[in-house]
Amino acid sequence: MQTELSTIEIKPTSTHKYSLIWLHGLGADGHDFEGIVPQLHLNAEANTHFIFPNAPIQAVTINGGMKMPAWYDILEMSLNRKVDVQGIYQSANLLENLIKQEMASGISSEHILLAGFSQGGVIALHAGLTFKHKLAGIIALSTYFPTIEKVITELSIANHNTPIFMGHGILDSIVAIESGKSVFNKLNDFQYNIEWYEYVMEHSVCNEEINHISSYINQIFC
Repeated sequence: MQTELSTIEIKPTSTHKYSLIWLHGLGADGHDFEGIVPQLHLNAEANTHFIFPNAPIQAVTINGGMKMPAWYDILEMSLNRKVDVQGIYQSANLLENLIKQEMASGISSEHILLAGFSQGGVIALHAGLTFKHKLAGIIALSTYFPTIEKVITELSIANHNTPIFMGHGILDSIVAIESGKSVFNKLNDFQYNIEWYEYVMEHSVCNEEINHISSYINQIFC
């Protein structure tokens, strides 16, 4: 079993104060969101360590068992799809190890922000909301939270007030917007500090969303 993730990293050019760990979607790799950094226009960019992990290579059932970067297996495409729970827990543990590495380097957990797109968003939500130390925030893009019912008893009090950003395209044909909105509704019912944004886009990221993410991060990393 893999115990450590390989990563693409952009090191801070000034004093290291913050860390942002951004997880890609199915079939992509750590380079997928590397180019978004200059588009975010972050006030603390020079003080931020950007980390883009590569998902483990594994067979994906819906793609005929083809091996590719995946945070967990996708068993079927239906809205009420069967879920690779074990795979989600394994990748969440790998992400936790990465967070702890940053903490061991001297960065407070409250200065570590998680972001994820699609499959990566699932892992960011699962790991972030069960992590035992308070995090800076969680960004969950075009995603869902298939293990939410299983982790209700594992949700960390430490991150109950952690600001969560959720964004989703109304034209998304890969992860239905209803799947994402149901996560927002559930966490909102639990009184989490969560914001929901909808965009006229498919399964992707648009300029309007990037601007909103920029504002969100600049309120946290200042």
